[in-house]
Amino acid sequence: MQKEIDSFISYLHNVKKTSDNTVLSYQRDLKKLRAFLEEKGIRTTSDITEASLKEYVKSMSESGFKPATISRNIASVKAWYHYMTSNGMVSADISVGLKAPKIEKKMPEIMTLTEVNSLLDQPKGDSPKEIRDKAMLELLYATGIRVSELIGLKMTDLNLQSGMIVCRDSHKERVVPFGSTAKNAIVRYLNDSRDKLVGEGKADTLFVNCSGEEMSRQGFWKLIKYYTKKAGIEADITPHTLRHSFAAHLVENGADLKSVQEMLGHSDISTTQIYVNMNHNHLRDVYAKSHPRH
Repeated sequence: MQKEIDSFISYLHNVKKTSDNTVLSYQRDLKKLRAFLEEKGIRTTSDITEASLKEYVKSMSESGFKPATISRNIASVKAWYHYMTSNGMVSADISVGLKAPKIEKKMPEIMTLTEVNSLLDQPKGDSPKEIRDKAMLELLYATGIRVSELIGLKMTDLNLQSGMIVCRDSHKERVVPFGSTAKNAIVRYLNDSRDKLVGEGKADTLFVNCSGEEMSRQGFWKLIKYYTKKAGIEADITPHTLRHSFAAHLVENGADLKSVQEMLGHSDISTTQIYVNMNHNHLRDVYAKSHPRH
């Protein structure tokens, strides 16, 4: 069984060029499946049955896993079986009968403009770290990019003259504009901070940690938490909250959906549509509170 899993992971890496985070997610899910099956005495793919796969899904539900986690695991199993059937490793795709649980779509948490301003105003000092933090927070809200894209930016991805950054993932790249506030923060970082953080190193990453190396996701997560607390914001703010807020504020101020989709890098415009729905909900709330004959 492990041989087929390894072959699938290698295919994702080398042929599909799937992102590292996605590949790790598949690996974790399939490792969990293998452990469950081996505990049941099933050690080869030919011994796996549709019933044993359904039992695995049932066990996750009984163990209290969230519907989103169960759905992701099912998607991993289905992708693995699609690969195996396509390559003649198994005779039939027995994963087709697996049903994902219904997931309630939650509206993303959005910061108010006051909260955004309060958070972005927190790094006030002149230390190299605070100057860097200010530039990172300003750029994150100015562009709505993912935290992985922010920490992965190279010096060559930044064009200060045009006010653009280039974001890349394993499938495509996109160009995202940023405004003068973020530009000023980045210029100050490049002039007064980056060289001090890099030291003797030769990092090509735009934003570096205090050791002069690429910052980790966890490192930036802690940074957000620190400044959220400092700003006195009680809501649970994550890097993705700033991304959602960026999109919602653009739509609320009249940006067209196609442009927002392109900036966010959504492959399907229906994913971006949620911000329009949020705006409609906001307008209904305003109407309910303000109209004299509601």
